[in-house]
Formats: sequence, structure tokens, C-alpha cells
Amino acid sequence: MLHRAVRLAAILSCLSCGGALASEKVSFPSRDGGELAGWLSRPAAPGPSPVVIGLHGCAGLSTRTGEIGPRETDWSRRLTAAGFAVLLVDSFGPRGIKALCNSRERSLTPAGRTRDAFAALDWLEGQGFADPKRVSVIGWSNGGSTALRIAGDREARRLRHVIAFYPGCRVLLKRDWRPQTDTAIFQGLADDWTPAPPCQELAQRSGARFVGFPGAYHDFDHPNLPLRERKAAYSQRPDGMVTIGSDPEARAKAIAAVMAILKTP
Repeated sequence: MLHRAVRLAAILSCLSCGGALASEKVSFPSRDGGELAGWLSRPAAPGPSPVVIGLHGCAGLSTRTGEIGPRETDWSRRLTAAGFAVLLVDSFGPRGIKALCNSRERSLTPAGRTRDAFAALDWLEGQGFADPKRVSVIGWSNGGSTALRIAGDREARRLRHVIAFYPGCRVLLKRDWRPQTDTAIFQGLADDWTPAPPCQELAQRSGARFVGFPGAYHDFDHPNLPLRERKAAYSQRPDGMVTIGSDPEARAKAIAAVMAILKTP
């Protein structure tokens, strides 16, 4: 079993964003012969807990100073407070990748990252703190695109819910993509990096849930990102720029909706 090969490093880290959150760094085998790392946060309540696997975006899981990004930190804090264990999977660090946002030729694709999520699920199923029948996935941006590929895989039947924040959906429109478990897409309707219309069409065609937020851009659920423009690969604009930033109203509604989904039996 994969979990027997796990090396668990108990390293406490202070994840700051709306309060400190104790987490431990864990490592587990990938499905490509290497090893992956992740940050695990657990609720205070004893007994097997429902778990959320978190998948970072194209900028990676950590900031330049080595801290977990504010978006992932904030979601981890909220989910842990609600009784969920959270495993943030680092697909980039163990492979020596810093970021992929400005690269069109990417060494690691969402299809490749799908294997990382299932490797995390393999590991979780061997851990006594995790309820193996109540594991869900949340992905953001590139991680959201990964989440949709996970949802379309037969192994997704091992998962309770899959939630994708502002994924890219154009590629999947060209395929006979169908979710194998409960799947929801959260998208800003003003997103000019991963536009909403392809995801709306994909959801309508496949039966996935689509939740759109008028006027919201990419990264709308970030806790404190001022609205700004940046260069990015796969921009939908002639100047190669995209708009990113928090939207407090959309963020609050998304948090409430995600919590409702995750607590659905």
C-alpha cells in the first residue's frame, strides 16, 4: 500500500491570515515514482474527519517568502474551523517548479496534476484521522482546471465533492467530459483569464453545477488582493494582460455556498 511508504514530518507552521493555524508538513508517494509534499491541518474534534484536498494555482502553493499563500491559508482556516481536515498538495515544490503563470509550454499540466490528487487520496485512506468516504477536492485556477479533470475520471467516484474555482474549460468542451461525482464550478463572470462562458456551456452540457458572480474577476475569493492587472499566459485580451483581485460580495457568497456543498450528506 502506498501509505506504508509515507514519511511524515511533523513540522509546525504558523499560517497567518485571520488567525494562526497549526499545520504539519507531510510527504507521500506520487504516482509518477517521485514524492509529493503537502500541508495538513486538522480540526480539534477527535475521531475521523471529513477531508478537503486543496489544489493551488499556477503561482504555486507558497509565496516568495516561503509561506503558504493567503488564499489557501484562509480557506484552510475556515474549513478546519468547520470540522474538516485540509490537505494542501504542493505539486510544484517537489518538482523544482516555482510558477507556471507566464508559461505557455508547461512542464506540468492539469492532467498530470490529477495523479497528484489521487496520490493524496491514496494516502488519506490509510490515515486514521480521515473519513475515507467523505473526501472532497477544491482547486483554484490551474488547480481548478485540475479539479475538473479529476471529476471526469472514474476514480472521482471515490470522492464526495469536487469544487473548481475559475478553471479553464475550453479544452474540456472539445471532449465528452462528464463528472463522475458531485461537481461545482465557481466563476467570476468578468474573468478575462479563464472566461466564464465555456464553463457555463460545459456545466449545462454535462450536468455539473455552475455558480457565476457578476462583475467578479479571477481570484475573487482571495481574502485581500487589490484589483490589478498582470501579464499572463492564455490571456483573453490582445495586450496579454489579465485582471485579478478580490470581490468581497462574491467571496462571501462563494464561502457560504462551498460550506453548504461540503456539508451535504
